[in-house]
Amino acid sequence: MSAVKRIFLVGFMASGKTTSGKRIAEKFNLDFIDLDVYIENRFRRTVSQIFAERGEEGFRKIEHNMLEEVAQFEDVVIAAGGGTPCFFDNMQIMNDNGETVYLKGTPEMLCSNLTINGTAKRPLVAGKSKEELIAFISETLAKREPFYAQAKHTIQCDDFSDTLFEQLLSDK
Repeated sequence: MSAVKRIFLVGFMASGKTTSGKRIAEKFNLDFIDLDVYIENRFRRTVSQIFAERGEEGFRKIEHNMLEEVAQFEDVVIAAGGGTPCFFDNMQIMNDNGETVYLKGTPEMLCSNLTINGTAKRPLVAGKSKEELIAFISETLAKREPFYAQAKHTIQCDDFSDTLFEQLLSDK
């Protein structure tokens, strides 16, 4: 019998956590959970609505509770929100309950991804110009990097391959 598989993907918004997570989950026959979507389904509100109604602090408390819940699921790839690792003991919860992978990107690459995918649905960056967006990403990434760096593994977003995941998911 193989061991329980649980992989947490962390990184800045638009680093590819959801896209990569879905692909890895499908390839290795695991379930996939996007933590933001999980929260939206449970609370029947979008992340933007929760932010508007409860503020960031209220959202982060909900996010923490939902992370603790999904951290008990088995055979799953979980894409954490961009800020998830930076609050409470969330990074410790993820490290204690599975493999953690930081999808690391440059501010320019992240800005490009955000611009392509649209910023309106992301409450922290909605309405920012490209210059404001790069400044915001650079500043926020500098604050979040110490948390992201606690992940057990790091992959450069532009060098993404399945090799690390094959190693993590192989029965040892």
